[in-house]
Amino acid sequence: MRRREFIALLGGIAVARPLVAHAQHDRMRRIGILMALAADDSAGQARFVAFVQTLQELGWTDGRNVRIDTRWAGGDAERFRRYAAELVALAPDVILASGGTGVGALLQASRTVPIVFTQTQDPVGAGYIDSLALPGGNATGFTNAEYGASGKYLELLKEISPRTARAAVLRDPTVPQGIGQFGAIQAVAPSLGVELRPIDVHDAKEIERAVTAFARSANGGLIVTGSALTALHRNLIITLADRYKLPAVYWERFFVTNGGLISYGADSIDPHRRAAGYVDRILKGEKPADLPVQAPTKYELIINLKTAKALGLEVPPTLLARADEVIE
Repeated sequence: MRRREFIALLGGIAVARPLVAHAQHDRMRRIGILMALAADDSAGQARFVAFVQTLQELGWTDGRNVRIDTRWAGGDAERFRRYAAELVALAPDVILASGGTGVGALLQASRTVPIVFTQTQDPVGAGYIDSLALPGGNATGFTNAEYGASGKYLELLKEISPRTARAAVLRDPTVPQGIGQFGAIQAVAPSLGVELRPIDVHDAKEIERAVTAFARSANGGLIVTGSALTALHRNLIITLADRYKLPAVYWERFFVTNGGLISYGADSIDPHRRAAGYVDRILKGEKPADLPVQAPTKYELIINLKTAKALGLEVPPTLLARADEVIE
């Protein structure tokens, strides 16, 4: 090889190396999203938009430097399992599990793909992580409540409807939070003089049948615990509570804005913004095992006075004074 050609070759290698390094740094990344709700659910869309918009603010734009693959499970256990497997098969850099129901399915599908979860109760008790401070595995994220806070639902029900002597507790028994929340409510029931009846939520027909049967006796009320299924069937549940004049306490504000009586729980939008921050950090090289699981910073108490009036309830002034929002 002539000297001039050799020098030209070396120059080409010198130029190529930074280009290759730059290409590797700027390669298209991949994010999977497993949403607990249905694609046409307004609450699910609000969570999704909050996550994606915050990603954009952090410099990650779908189609430019990241590809986002989304699956909407609609509260269906089989779809959770199938979509979890599908997302893992795409070899993403990280997966967002929006709602705790999908976390178990994702961890069954992979113990290596990084997972950031939201709306998840007691991830330690469920076996998803080792501890809140040091998750230790491939999952971390944001809890939406402690199980102990579920006892507050029954306290609020008695406060807004003192005559309530029986309470049906709607829960998803197939996930850890369904069992844990009911246990917390059960622990305070004797001191409040309330008899509990669990209603397992699987589909709309079962909910309607069980609530209708429960409503045949007097002095009843409802407690709706957190799950993808209760969120999915929220309009039916609100309609049944109205039809049978059952005072009801819900875990999320969208029940009350849609006509429910009272809700107590953490904001479900903010954790999705914060989850985008964790996804950003993971894409930049941090490990889920080193990112502490974070708890809600604030719980909201929402009361619908119009619904209270329709039920013939007088909301105590002390309860109104504690409310973060009153709908009239």
